[in-house]
Parts: sequence; C-alpha cells; structure tokens
Amino acid sequence: MDAVLGALVFAPALALGSFLNVVAARLPERRSVVRPRSACVSCGHEIAWYDNVPVVSYLVLRGRCRSCHARIGVIYPAVEIATAALLAACVVKFGLTLHAAAASVFCAALVVVTATDLTHRIVPNKVVIPATVVVLVLMTLWDLSPEWALAALGASAFLLVAALAYPGGMGMGDVKLALLMGAALGRYVPVGLMVGMIAALVPSIVLLARHGSKARKMAIPFAPFLALGSVIALFAGPAIVHAWLTAL
Repeated sequence: MDAVLGALVFAPALALGSFLNVVAARLPERRSVVRPRSACVSCGHEIAWYDNVPVVSYLVLRGRCRSCHARIGVIYPAVEIATAALLAACVVKFGLTLHAAAASVFCAALVVVTATDLTHRIVPNKVVIPATVVVLVLMTLWDLSPEWALAALGASAFLLVAALAYPGGMGMGDVKLALLMGAALGRYVPVGLMVGMIAALVPSIVLLARHGSKARKMAIPFAPFLALGSVIALFAGPAIVHAWLTAL
C-alpha cells in the first residue's frame, strides 16, 4: 500500500521540484519566487508552459532554451528528480504519518539548500529556519519527546564549535543546517554529521593531491555533503547504528 502511495506522490513531487528550482534560483538573488514567470537566464525569453513540464521538457529540448539555444543546467532536472524520489521514499518508508510529513519538509529543504550552495555558496536562512520550525513541531507532535529539540541544539552546537575553530572551512549556514538536521533526525543526527564529513573528505583529498598546500585556501560547498549524510541517516540511520553496535 505504501509503495502505491509513493508512486502516486511521485508526479506531484516532480511539480514541487520544479517550484523548488525557482526558489533555489531566486532566493539568493532576493527576488520573488512567485513573479515574474520563469524565463531563460540567457535571453530573458519567458518560458511557455509546455517547455516547463518537469524533466520531460528538458529531455524534449535536449537541455537547451527553445529561443536562444543556450544550455540549460543539468541541476534543474536533477532537483526535480531528487525531490520526487525523496518525497516518494518518505511515504514508502514512514507511511501517511506526521513523521512522513516532517521527513518530506526536511528533504525538500535539503534539495533547495544543496542547489543554492552548489550554485551560489549560500545556505538560505529563509529556507532553513522555517523548515526547522515546521519539522520540529511535526516531529514533536508525532513523538512527544524533547529528543528532537535537544538533537537540534546539540548538532548545531557541535558545528558551531567547528566553525569557530576553523572559520575558513565552515560557515554559519552549515551551523543552522545542523539545527534542521537534529530536529529531523533526533538521536540519529550523529550518523548524518559523520557521513557528511566523511563524504566531504573525498573532494578535499582530491584538491590536496592536485594543488598541495594551496588547497587549504580552496573552499568547497559543505551543505551538499551534510544533505547526503542526512538522507542516509533518515532512511538507514537505525540500521547503521545497529550494525555498528553489533560489530563492537
């Protein structure tokens, strides 16, 4: 039954992903996410409705603007597909529950934050803070416990210490993102933080190998790695912790 619900959620979630593309593109530039209608960033030509169908239009147009033929970034269909897949997975994993609702808000926020950090190196407060409040309320209603608030504060404090110790490697946006992670993941937020940090080591090692000591001055967006860790912790956190404790 949950698999059927997940399939039913997929198409509307693609449409949501299309809107999240607008949010990710306009929020960093402090533009309205409602008006004007979407237009090509190269020529300014307004995009017709039939060229704005999630994923399908990108494939039909072969990733180019119909008017000026400028290339459309692959991040646009990636955001749509990621949003649909994650929201469908939330329904399959948690059913029609407040937990699924909180997880869906959490995943949608992670998608936007990943896109904005990759393109603008920004973790928008207007996404992270409201999402944290909504997720915290939903999770507390689902399970009346201080776990979610304490995990949010603990995760945020952990990254705050890291940001103060190494200000060049982490920003306050990542600290606020950890607040959202704790509210959504509760006791499993250490899994998300740890996986995110380990994943971030890969590009760091590559940069160090290529550029040597100069790599220390080259910043990489950290939020996408925290988002990756968060998704893994959301869907597999209990299994990872169980496997770890069993191995000890």
